[in-house]
Amino acid sequence: MDDLKTSEAWRIFRIQAELIDGIETLNDLGPAVSIFGGARFGEDSPYYAAARATGTLLTRMNLAIITGGGPGIMEAASRGCFEAGGTSVGLNIILPREQHPNHYQNRSLTFRYFFIRKLMFVRYAMAYVIFPGGFGTMDEFFESLTLIQTKKIRRFPIILFGTSYWQGLLDWIRSRLLSCKSIAPEDLELFHLVDTTESIAAIIQEYIEQCRQYEGDQRRNIA
Repeated sequence: MDDLKTSEAWRIFRIQAELIDGIETLNDLGPAVSIFGGARFGEDSPYYAAARATGTLLTRMNLAIITGGGPGIMEAASRGCFEAGGTSVGLNIILPREQHPNHYQNRSLTFRYFFIRKLMFVRYAMAYVIFPGGFGTMDEFFESLTLIQTKKIRRFPIILFGTSYWQGLLDWIRSRLLSCKSIAPEDLELFHLVDTTESIAAIIQEYIEQCRQYEGDQRRNIA
């Protein structure tokens, strides 16, 4: 048994268990938005306040909120949802520091493997809202762009919040990636940059209406 626990086969069993647990927990979730952001922003940060307000506003649009379950922006978005009576999902991850579950989750999962956790974020979300953060936040941003660019997933809204935070990165993308033709001009249309929670809600509401229109057209075509 000890040999099995330390083998690659045992790791596959753990991966499978995390995947099944995630699907069973979230399969009936309904429309949801994944919100990302740094763990190091406290309650005194304007980004924390904006994430909390966003969680509340999207909950009032009958959307569940998915976060990484930790402190900072994750806590703020979860808190806004939880306090508004919505479904707040925390996809926690085992890390050596920073990550500890916040108290504003009514559905909670804990992952060992980042890639399973990231699958849950994208599988059950109809939009990504990305607040200021560090490497993990940027990882989610660029991975979502890559998946949509390569048509591995459907196109959905990717929304960056905070012009003053993100503008330098976007300027570099235009001046280097675009000028070197590492990306195409239309790739810059895969995301939005906003500064208000109302703008976030408007972009997502427009997307919801487009989905409803598409579904209606599909039903008429079948009939």
